[in-house]
Amino acid sequence: MIFDVSNGQDARENYEALHLEGAFFIDLNTQLSEIKEDFAQGGRHPLPHPAVFSKTLTALGITKNTHIVLYDNKYGSNASARFWWMLKSAGHEKVQVLDGGVQQAKKVGFPFSSKTETAPKAVEVYRVDAWILPTATMGQVEEMVHRSDFMVVDVREKARFDGISEPIDLVAGNIPGAKNIPFTENLDAEGRFLSPDQLQAKYRAGFGEVQSENVIVHCGSGVTACHTILALSYAGMALPTLYVGSWSEWSRNCQLFYP
Repeated sequence: MIFDVSNGQDARENYEALHLEGAFFIDLNTQLSEIKEDFAQGGRHPLPHPAVFSKTLTALGITKNTHIVLYDNKYGSNASARFWWMLKSAGHEKVQVLDGGVQQAKKVGFPFSSKTETAPKAVEVYRVDAWILPTATMGQVEEMVHRSDFMVVDVREKARFDGISEPIDLVAGNIPGAKNIPFTENLDAEGRFLSPDQLQAKYRAGFGEVQSENVIVHCGSGVTACHTILALSYAGMALPTLYVGSWSEWSRNCQLFYP
């Protein structure tokens, strides 16, 4: 099964106008998140409860044996990476993200369609009991950022990390002690992943003496941070921990930000 996980104000309309042939649309806000009124509790895109995600997968016609391919309109670096992480954390094995996203698909001539796709067949319940990949709470991040054997990595662009601009959240700045390694550096000039060897060299240098499994990654709301986790998986490295609440949660709770 193929899923268009593009995000943005016009994502649904763009999908209906043109999408990879056979692809179904997934909405980040309603199907991959459980958004609350108060972003101070879990950030802008908190994870849904595993039981809710179980119902979503079942309604989509996904079974444990389904081979899933995901893409988005941000070169695969946005919500498709988030869906990949969620599926992996639900224990799903056969899931891939299209390298280069919809842009690369158009470039190489993949078939596109504007038709309404046939609804998926009814399947047995896809049971998800818990998220099996590691996540961190705000309190754990505050504790680990002070330890020499751990590292907190902020994958937002440098201008946001430096507090020069903040287009989404209420406060600009960063978590004191965090290191900035923008997720965009995972990609080459065409928006495709660097090679596994290049990614491994990049992150081993960036992490220094800290092992990748002792790294906590975050972004603005726990979405693009998944792209860095995907990059590390592609590089054959141990997966880091995801701070789902990310800057959108931290900045609404802690006075430990700057400038």
